[in-house]
Amino acid sequence: MRESQSLKQPASDRLVSLDALRGFDMFWIIGGVAVAKTGFEATGWPWLGWIAAQLHHTQWHGFTFYDLIFPLFLFMAGVAMPFSFEKRRQRGDAQAALYQHVIIRGLALVVLGLIYNGALSFDFANLRYASVLGLIGLAYLFAGLIVLSCDWRGQAIAFAAVLIGYWAALKFIPVPGFGAGDLEPGHTLTDYVSRILLPGRLLHADRDPEGPLSVIPAIGTALAGALTGQLLKSTRLNPWAKTAAMIAAGVVSLGLAALWNRDFPINKNLWSSSFVLHCAGLSLLVLATFYVVFDVLKLRAAAFPLVVIGSNSILIYMSRGFIDYDHTAQRLFGGLIDHATSAKPFWAALSVVATEWLLLYVLYRKNIFLRV
Repeated sequence: MRESQSLKQPASDRLVSLDALRGFDMFWIIGGVAVAKTGFEATGWPWLGWIAAQLHHTQWHGFTFYDLIFPLFLFMAGVAMPFSFEKRRQRGDAQAALYQHVIIRGLALVVLGLIYNGALSFDFANLRYASVLGLIGLAYLFAGLIVLSCDWRGQAIAFAAVLIGYWAALKFIPVPGFGAGDLEPGHTLTDYVSRILLPGRLLHADRDPEGPLSVIPAIGTALAGALTGQLLKSTRLNPWAKTAAMIAAGVVSLGLAALWNRDFPINKNLWSSSFVLHCAGLSLLVLATFYVVFDVLKLRAAAFPLVVIGSNSILIYMSRGFIDYDHTAQRLFGGLIDHATSAKPFWAALSVVATEWLLLYVLYRKNIFLRV
């Protein structure tokens, strides 16, 4: 852990929108899903019911809002790259030091993913080696090396290459027993590679959505974010022009995803190329909205609750594997919840999020952040 600047004294080039959007993304992971679902059960409001219906992962082909949570986080990691690398260069870091930083950070996330999955129990035969943090770490590592080695044109070429190459691999490389181009669960090249290369257990019996081959398209998600970060970092465009460019790129990306979906379906489990484009398009549109509100119009007070979460996203994610927030919330707010006349599940869910937020707020006020 180390100290970092607070929202009250932001770095001149720091995007408040990025911290706020990261907090918005993490909100759903740390309890927002339960808040929305119990809120709908308590109120019956149709709009809340629509949100609640989106808060689950699609079983195979298709897309829901909750499928965006993971790739949006990786997209934002990519957005931060140009800012982070430039800051390190300004303080005197050589190119070799930047490469080292990217490699160490990526591998550190892989290790944290193993710890989150239970590596400290030392039951390696039954350990799940693939993880969310591991996929983020490896995608960040390889995307970071590309960003450090290429200009934006090279990054754009790499982005197209990983998407087309991944599609071609799943389309034309035969899988023993199933042939080439079979995209049914467990039949794909992605699933086959996971079974061959991953020790321990898979998330599902015959496949793992965070398996080794999924790193390839995930690199594309990070590169999409890095290209967006370079746009936001540019001094040649004013903020409104940057917003327009993000919206235009988002619409084009969604259109291309819809076209590719006909041949290579949008699928989070496979992290399909159409899924990468679809998530990149939505991420661009959401980021454009946050950018206008918090960095152009500078309504930063409204961002504060989300910034508190987003500033310590890795810490709150990891802590949920070790801290029983339900029990803590019951100790803090149980008396109030027990006296509620109705909607007790909603208040219980909200109390968990409040407990987590209070912890993050204390750390935020003390300038304590977990930086990997």
